Amino acid sequence: MSDPNARRRRWIQWFGRFHAWAYEKTDGRWGATLQGLPMLLLYSVGYKSGQPRTTPLLTLREGDDWLIVASFYGAPGHPAWYRNLQAKPDCEVRVGRERFPARARTANPEERARLWTKLVAHYPGYADYQARTDREIPVVVLSRRDA
Repeated sequence: MSDPNARRRRWIQWFGRFHAWAYEKTDGRWGATLQGLPMLLLYSVGYKSGQPRTTPLLTLREGDDWLIVASFYGAPGHPAWYRNLQAKPDCEVRVGRERFPARARTANPEERARLWTKLVAHYPGYADYQARTDREIPVVVLSRRDA
């Protein structure tokens, strides 16, 4: 029996690779927004493979930090990039033309409640993703760190 979501996942993976490639090749002139919403590139290390990974993600700035959401479109499990950050929170982030070292952490429950409201106002699709899954979708805070 074939996986009914396999085709969708392949398309999402292909588009993600293309998006990251174009974002980097154009020095952030293409890909820094998607449908008018800000995007960043997350550079992490695979928790199993140890290989570098680049993931384009919708983002929202919160003071000096950047917020990302481990929604995985409401899938039952967390996205690989989130598991990568749990294993190794030091990462790099590219926002537009700027690339910098960062440290990732999952928002605590009180912080998540406050940030979730802002994130859903920023992108209402997050509420739909949360409704599709039994897991609480994590909010990740990316804080700049010294190089």
